[in-house]
Amino acid sequence: MQDFITLCQNRRSIRKYQDRPIEQEHLDYILQCALMSPAGKRCNEWEFYVVTDVDKLRTLKGCRTYGSGMFETAMAAIVVALDANKIDTWQCDGAIAAHNILLAAEDRGIGACWCHVYNREGAEELVKKVVNVPQELTILCVIALGYKDEERKQYDLTKLPYEKVHQD
Repeated sequence: MQDFITLCQNRRSIRKYQDRPIEQEHLDYILQCALMSPAGKRCNEWEFYVVTDVDKLRTLKGCRTYGSGMFETAMAAIVVALDANKIDTWQCDGAIAAHNILLAAEDRGIGACWCHVYNREGAEELVKKVVNVPQELTILCVIALGYKDEERKQYDLTKLPYEKVHQD
């Protein structure tokens, strides 16, 4: 495991993946990290749906007109869904879990990219149909996964927007 700042520096949105399946042990690790995510009142209202079927992954590309092209080469995806009627922090809880997924993937050398689904016209309906997610759940996002087939530069610590930080 990298130290945390290096992990954050290297975690970038990867949208092109190699034609190589992700080992189950890596998916298990990523899901364990997701299941340890903090949640409001420790309700753990998130549900994670893992997709490895190539036909389903390619169909997910149609959930958005822009911003979902990574499913064309993704080798897996994790749908982050929650019951929005059970807790008012559902969006935050789902986003924290999704971020754990993104960091855990990077930690295992796997590229990942968040595709926002919630409140995007037609996206949630398509994902629910393809992945068989119950109607009572709300889908926040789908995270595409795969071994990287593109290189992205790590964040340059000297170029971070430090002016956004306010103290006292």
